[in-house]
Amino acid sequence: MAQLWGGRFQKKTDDLVYEFNASITFDKTFFKEDLEGSRAHVKMLSKQGIITKDDEKAILEGLDSIEKDVESGKLNITTEYEDIHSFVEANLIDRVGEPGKKLHTGRSRNDQVALDMRLYTRSQVEYTKSQLVNLLNVILRIMKENTTTIMPGFTHLQKAQPITLAHHMGAYFEMFKRDVLRLNDIRERMNYCPLGSGALAGTTYPLDREFTAKELGFYGPCDNSMDGVSDRDYLIEYLSALSTIMMHLSRFSEEVIIWNSNEYRFVEIDDSYSTGSSIMPQKKNPDIAELVRGKTGRVYGALMSLLTTMKGIPLAYNKDMQEDKELAFDAMRTTNGCIQLFAGMLDTMSFNKDNMYNSANKGFTNATDAADYLVNHGVAFRDAHGIIGRIVLYCIDKGIAIDDMSLEELKNICPAFEEDIYDAISMETCVNKRLTHGACSKEVMEGVISSYSEWLSGQDA
Repeated sequence: MAQLWGGRFQKKTDDLVYEFNASITFDKTFFKEDLEGSRAHVKMLSKQGIITKDDEKAILEGLDSIEKDVESGKLNITTEYEDIHSFVEANLIDRVGEPGKKLHTGRSRNDQVALDMRLYTRSQVEYTKSQLVNLLNVILRIMKENTTTIMPGFTHLQKAQPITLAHHMGAYFEMFKRDVLRLNDIRERMNYCPLGSGALAGTTYPLDREFTAKELGFYGPCDNSMDGVSDRDYLIEYLSALSTIMMHLSRFSEEVIIWNSNEYRFVEIDDSYSTGSSIMPQKKNPDIAELVRGKTGRVYGALMSLLTTMKGIPLAYNKDMQEDKELAFDAMRTTNGCIQLFAGMLDTMSFNKDNMYNSANKGFTNATDAADYLVNHGVAFRDAHGIIGRIVLYCIDKGIAIDDMSLEELKNICPAFEEDIYDAISMETCVNKRLTHGACSKEVMEGVISSYSEWLSGQDA
């Protein structure tokens, strides 16, 4: 058992206590972050004259050799060590001797683990953003190709008004765009360095915290050492953002599942993103979409777990905070994997445009436009609403669409109808006369697509 704190204790730690207390099985995840923080710390110690240049050189070479051996498989991170910090320090001392014992000068495991978690989370925030940008590029491509692809828009899962596939996809672009903006905001707020906070009260050594912060890519050091070691707000915010991303993916997955059904047949999922049935040979199942939908609850669980862990903790560091890692790591892996798989599924999916059009055309989605037509011909809106309701009932009874009615049939119900009614309620007219900001017409969508392209190019930079 490699421990950093044995001097005060006379009895050996009980094996069950040691196993319960240890974190090496999961905090080895940020092995590289621990090395990165140690390198910055030892450079600062040397710069400040706290250790010699020779000690700095020996320690940095030792850290490099540990990293090389772990990456090659020559050195394994095992449960012999309590945590990743113990692993690095013990192996460093074995390799470079006395200089290795100076690595921990002016540093506590409290600010060390706070730094490691912040560095790892920051990199994950950036990775999640890159995955979202890739997904947004897929959505944008589909939008560009489908500004005239007419489909029904829904409320209450009932056909409501005709829209385009570009417009429908644009709603998800907006959702994931907000997710990117949230991640940008989280990164800005979290980008301050806890290293140098010590256990909670700072240190008597003349540390240059500005140096280590800059070395590690932070805007500066945390201003309060107690908060520096005990803050997990940034992780809660990130898990909240991941939960929102998963909610958006789950909504999108639900629609893909519905569109893939035999009743809709709006989409054809590529074979590479589908599976079959072990007993029913005709089946082609939307498993990726279903799994994304199912894994959403798993990410929600990580957020609720951390919120519950943090709600009763007094200042400053407490061992409870070790519970910030396992579920958070799982939520990060889960969300990033779901974004990547969903983007691949969407990118290879084909759209049955005829089925979409026919569904809109046969679903009375132009009823509102028919009512607007009557209003424009002098009929009060409330009366027009009732007239179109009667027409819909008539069409349901006959098994036809409004467009299929003869002018004579229409006039029998309301004399205000004229020959131009058919153009006024065509699917194309219903879509393209909607020219207000945010509407579904081809003209509006082309402007939106242009602004989305410009915004996305800024996120890739």
